[in-house]
Amino acid sequence: MTTSADPAPNTESGDPASETKRADSNGNGAERSDAQATGTTKADTTKSEAVTAPPTSRICSGIRRSAQRYGAPLVARFGAATLAFTLIAGIFGALFAVVTPPFWGHDEITQFGRAYQVAHGGVLPQRIDDTRGVAYGGDVPVSVTELMGYALRDYTSNPQEPDPMIEDPAVYDRLKDAAVGDTVEPVWFTNTAAYSPVPYLPAALGIRVAEVTGLDVGGLVLLTRLAGLLAYLAVVGFALWTLRAHRMQWLAFAVAVLPIAVFQAGTVTADTLTNALAILASVLLVKGLFLGERLRGAETAALLAATVLLPVSKPTYVLLAMLIVVVPADRFGFTGPRRWIPWGFAAAGALSFAVWMKIAAPTGDGMGLMRPEHQWKSVRPGDQLSEILGDLPKFVSTFGDSVVYRDQRWFTQFFGELGFAYIDVPAISVLACLLAFAVSVGIAERMNTATATTRRTVIVALTVAASVAMIYVTLYMSFTPVGYYIIDGVQGRYFVPLAILGVAVLLRWISLRLTDSEGRTPTWGPAVTVIAASTVALIAALAKYHAIVWG
Repeated sequence: MTTSADPAPNTESGDPASETKRADSNGNGAERSDAQATGTTKADTTKSEAVTAPPTSRICSGIRRSAQRYGAPLVARFGAATLAFTLIAGIFGALFAVVTPPFWGHDEITQFGRAYQVAHGGVLPQRIDDTRGVAYGGDVPVSVTELMGYALRDYTSNPQEPDPMIEDPAVYDRLKDAAVGDTVEPVWFTNTAAYSPVPYLPAALGIRVAEVTGLDVGGLVLLTRLAGLLAYLAVVGFALWTLRAHRMQWLAFAVAVLPIAVFQAGTVTADTLTNALAILASVLLVKGLFLGERLRGAETAALLAATVLLPVSKPTYVLLAMLIVVVPADRFGFTGPRRWIPWGFAAAGALSFAVWMKIAAPTGDGMGLMRPEHQWKSVRPGDQLSEILGDLPKFVSTFGDSVVYRDQRWFTQFFGELGFAYIDVPAISVLACLLAFAVSVGIAERMNTATATTRRTVIVALTVAASVAMIYVTLYMSFTPVGYYIIDGVQGRYFVPLAILGVAVLLRWISLRLTDSEGRTPTWGPAVTVIAASTVALIAALAKYHAIVWG
């Protein structure tokens, strides 16, 4: 495989199915030429090969032909990346849902509490009594809170290596086997009370189904996790399906199956649907803007919906949703007054963001309780905002110190710091993911300069940069103690939803691509490489997590 900065001949659509057809055509043509030169026919050649080929070779050839016969129509209809994602993310997401101890996901205790509140009609943040200070939360069945309490004590008091993190699996079995019950007690979840109900809808549905079917506590937690996973598969699967005719599908695939993304999809968290919506919006923005493709009706509807839902799923990604107005109206098929429809949905998304931020603002006064006891009163959003506005150079200096002290952690966390066991994915997972990224970026299409003009590309680049800045500013105000030496609470997983658009900007300005010896961009080889590398990354991450947690 060679690299080339010159445009490759446009001889394929980006789907492996088309390359298969070309390969068959070229192969058949070569075979006919050879037959003519030797005086033999294709039937004679095939018969001779069947007689002389070893049994193993004939079996492999039969399997290959069967795969092409039955697999090609599926790939042509759904796209190779869509099928691979559904299979891989579905399997490993379910495995993480089962292997991860209850409430060991990222903030899973407070995430589940908010999901349970939403499942029972709790839309707005609810103030609860707490002797420590301002607090928000809601009622959760006592049988569930008992499991929460034990899990909290277990993952905060881990033994030294090489002992497993789990102290006593039998206790988990006993607590999971308990009936859910009607007796409830308040649970603190100020940090997730600030989220709107939108990202919790799949988990809330899972909770309601578990209650109707009479599942025990373990079944309730597992079904809630799986409901989020199904939502992730559906939304991201649709996004990949829209790119089925483009090689950019493999970049989106590589991001969607990052170990951290699949792990979160297998646990209870608002980030599951948030990540899915961000990937959906990014893919459709790339298709309409950078690839210059006209969006179909269902794709336009999906992007319009994401424009409204993403800002209230996680406020830090509000600017990403607003990029819909940068896409030319003709990419949606809108003419005349309908050209303003994207602007109307962008306005609706911005308004919903502003309204929810106003509703959730009081919860910021209680975020200090997430810190150690001596810092409970040190998180004051108003003071932090005043410092940013009144002494910007100091904030910039604090940001610089944060990069110096934490950038290597953010890098590793981008690939996976798995839950509150704080287990980093192994080096082989990081290397495999980097290989998948390198190959998927290398085969991506050259972007359409007619729609992705320099001005529009700069707007997208600045928006991605501003979204990154919002992550830091948000955590500086809501989680960092006043006067702290760094911006605390930033995690690499927060940058995953921005990865696709960020890389698309680079691809717009960088023409270097991978080509074969004939100057064509290959499809099958890179696709297999990306799938294999991503699978290896997930296998290694799951194996390490299981070994350290369970022994």
